[in-house]
Amino acid sequence: MADEIKPYIPAEKTLPEFTLQAVLLGLVLSLIMCSANIYVGLFAGMTVSAAIPASVISMGVLRGLLRRGNILENNVVHTIASSGESLAAGIIFTVPALVLLNLWSEFNYIETTLIAMAGGVMGVVMMIPLRKPMIIEQKELRFPEGVACAEVLKAGDRGGAEMMGIFVALGLGGLFKVLIDVVGLFKANVEAAFRAGPTGLYFGTNVSPMLMAVGFIVGWEVSLLVFLGGALSYLGAIPVLAWGGDFAGQSAVAVIDTIWDEQIRFFGIGAMVVAGVYSIVKIAGSMGAAIKTAIHGIRGQEDTDSLPRTEQGINGRALGALMLMSLILTAVVYYMMTDSLAVTGITSIAMFVLAFFFVAVAAYIVGLVGASNSPVSGMTICTVIVTAGLLLILGYSGPSGMIATLGVAGVVCCAACTSGDICQDLKIGQIVGATPKRLQAGEVLGTMIPAFIIAPVMQLLHKAYGIGVPAREGVDALPAPQGVMFQKLVGGIFGAEADVPWHLVGYGAAVGVVAILVDRIFLQPRGTTFRLHPMPLAVGMYLPWTVTFPILFGGIVYRYVDRRAAARGIEGEAKQAVIHRGLLFSSGLVAGEAILGILIAILVVVGVDQPLLGDWAPDGVISVVSLLGFVGVMWLLVRKCFARSDG
Repeated sequence: MADEIKPYIPAEKTLPEFTLQAVLLGLVLSLIMCSANIYVGLFAGMTVSAAIPASVISMGVLRGLLRRGNILENNVVHTIASSGESLAAGIIFTVPALVLLNLWSEFNYIETTLIAMAGGVMGVVMMIPLRKPMIIEQKELRFPEGVACAEVLKAGDRGGAEMMGIFVALGLGGLFKVLIDVVGLFKANVEAAFRAGPTGLYFGTNVSPMLMAVGFIVGWEVSLLVFLGGALSYLGAIPVLAWGGDFAGQSAVAVIDTIWDEQIRFFGIGAMVVAGVYSIVKIAGSMGAAIKTAIHGIRGQEDTDSLPRTEQGINGRALGALMLMSLILTAVVYYMMTDSLAVTGITSIAMFVLAFFFVAVAAYIVGLVGASNSPVSGMTICTVIVTAGLLLILGYSGPSGMIATLGVAGVVCCAACTSGDICQDLKIGQIVGATPKRLQAGEVLGTMIPAFIIAPVMQLLHKAYGIGVPAREGVDALPAPQGVMFQKLVGGIFGAEADVPWHLVGYGAAVGVVAILVDRIFLQPRGTTFRLHPMPLAVGMYLPWTVTFPILFGGIVYRYVDRRAAARGIEGEAKQAVIHRGLLFSSGLVAGEAILGILIAILVVVGVDQPLLGDWAPDGVISVVSLLGFVGVMWLLVRKCFARSDG
């Protein structure tokens, strides 16, 4: 049983909390984090948490610049900001598939906004009754990431210096992106392919500090799994598929790129589907406990205004109004998408049941293992399969069936992502002594306001780079692994993807099954620190190797920092501080490059010629300079980690 938590700010003490400055700063950061995570998610297939960076920036702005603010205001800022990040994580899974399937000619503004807003608000509303049973009464839920963020808030006297580190990283990440895309000093990809007998081999890496920083954030084990997935594709599947192929008249790079685009995608998708279903099966016991807790919470929901400040939540009437609003928004968007009252009714009921189920599961899993390990992709895959099966049984097929399926999945995915986020934020609030109803109001704002910018940002990126497919010749598309996966999955179920190579999907699924068996039979019983988790392996199988290589380099930096700290006798809180500085610097690199990626997309769309330098040197020289710049950023990350420990 966990010890009783004593709030950092006691219930009887009242401080400014939901202030105008805190709300405005939170909303600004929410918009920034939402936009950045859309770019990162479409590029790398994973998003990064905004909670700790937003907390540090909040402390730096409120205390360092404005010379005011307190821990409760900082908590409100990070709560609102992290809501925008979680909303982006939910929307990038499914909405791109609507465009990739040609169901939409572009990212329709009203429908995309309503999907995000309805799902976000529903995730918040469904989570609110679960606060007491999940956060206070359920002692087995330790909320590891939430506890870490609460400690950052409580150590707010270090906020000014840490904020400076984040802004340096922001500038560095943005500068590197400018030097690649606008100036042309560096090249984005350093790659080579060559004939190897009757087949071909390929090696290459993107020199993106953002991808390297993502690898540091997810750590050594996950980054290694992602890379191993890429190795399965590029050292295993591609050489087999290229065996005896026609390399005449085109480069080996072009041949292998074609094989990846037309065949390897499906190989990775098969593994992702298996990994998604397995992630749900694996938590079956937790799912039962989560549903019981959710039902208990709803039955016990009551107005809390008479309780101590730290126990006061949004009252029942407001909660009911918000739920009704989210249901109406959902029904409106489904009718707009399908133009059918019957389909709207079916999908609305399916959405509500699945959303309630997966909101409870997502919140429970966040309490067990943290938001970064929540199997939202698996929940969304199951939502797609259940909804598509229901519609097919009822006789709905074709475009209307695909639109309805992805509409349900979009709302459910947003609800699951935001519910996990608010569950973690409410735990942080319990530790620091926040007022729950203030945080809940912030979560509603943090999911509604960023919803208005999602469609324009995605349309901008699609027009400039292309999502899933290149916008034009010579441009690298954003891979959007989850979006393409749902394009192929939904298109295959409803017959829109007639040329799906199901044998490759099957081979990928077999790889996923083998990975699960190896993990369960050999690794888990031995208690090894390295586990063969199928989802990061599957994502690596799908992503281009130019994306998985820099993620591996970030993981290697993490491992080096961890080992170096241990070798120097740095342990306990001092070691955590070393890693913490690296995580903050990495978060800045991610945000800086992502924000500049969006701004540069504007230049591309308006027709500004890039890069300015063109081919300023032989290709080999540019490649060496690019790699040296990339290695330099890795070195700076290591130096930042030990900036105070080496002294």
